[in-house]
Amino acid sequence: MLWRQPNETILAEIDGVVITEQQIETSLGRELSRLNQQIYDLKRQKLSQLIDAQLLTEEAKRQDVSLATLLEREINNKVEPVSEDEIRSFYEKNKERVRLDLNAVHVQIGEYLREQKLAERKSGYFNNLRSNAKVMSYLKPPPIYRAQVLTNGAPSKGAEKAPVKIVKFEDFECPFCRTVQPTLTELLKKYNGKVRLVHKDLPLEIHPKAQLAAEAARCAGDQGKFWEYHDALYKNAPNLRPADLKAYAKRLGLDLPSFEQCLASGKHRRAVQKDLADGAKLGLTGTPSFFINGREISGAQPLEAFAMIIDEELAAEQ
Repeated sequence: MLWRQPNETILAEIDGVVITEQQIETSLGRELSRLNQQIYDLKRQKLSQLIDAQLLTEEAKRQDVSLATLLEREINNKVEPVSEDEIRSFYEKNKERVRLDLNAVHVQIGEYLREQKLAERKSGYFNNLRSNAKVMSYLKPPPIYRAQVLTNGAPSKGAEKAPVKIVKFEDFECPFCRTVQPTLTELLKKYNGKVRLVHKDLPLEIHPKAQLAAEAARCAGDQGKFWEYHDALYKNAPNLRPADLKAYAKRLGLDLPSFEQCLASGKHRRAVQKDLADGAKLGLTGTPSFFINGREISGAQPLEAFAMIIDEELAAEQ
């Protein structure tokens, strides 16, 4: 019989060998975590709606008016009309995406901007009602799932013993990976000494130049310039032909014969493929993907999305 914790729940038994609930949860940790988060988000959204409805009902009673009258007075009547300048400004900022003449979308833009103003006013009004009431929420978030991410030997920068470790899986040919680089740079500045950034490669099949670019960065790392080369690849993307890779090495002052020999020999091919295998085990299918102390966040997210998790981790550390 397999060893198990005394209080573990047995879900199945085959010829004396047990399968426990803990085994299932460990195997499906990532999927179960996402489902639990979705359930929590739905509950939180509905709870927020019920709280707002109750606050609105109490305010209507206090003012001795109907709900419709209160909403009309405090929200609809306090939203400024959408101006022609606002419509034109929005159109100019988005005309590449809209690809229609202003006259063809004038009404739709006006309606869209009006809805935005109403939503903003409504949010502010309900926040004000909450600030003047005693609102206690007892809804608890689901347990935090932390993936086990192997980082031995991976390129990294930041404080060696930083309490927060961000592991990034990237593809040098991925435009979204390129987009998120300034955010990562800003995070290292904002949390100086508190965050360590670790790079792992995830060259996707749809990007045929990514594998060799990843190997080239590691060859540069052999000469102590991984991050400089890393930045050069993103700065010059999508120019990742073999001639481009050698040109970047030359600009960075690398020993070219050593770099070229490293690249031609495929010295780091296995290491890049190992990162790819690690990503597959974690269920990753796209880039960029990040793990902040094991907590997953996907895509080129804004700084605030990273900062929220980092702040939570730093608070837990204290």
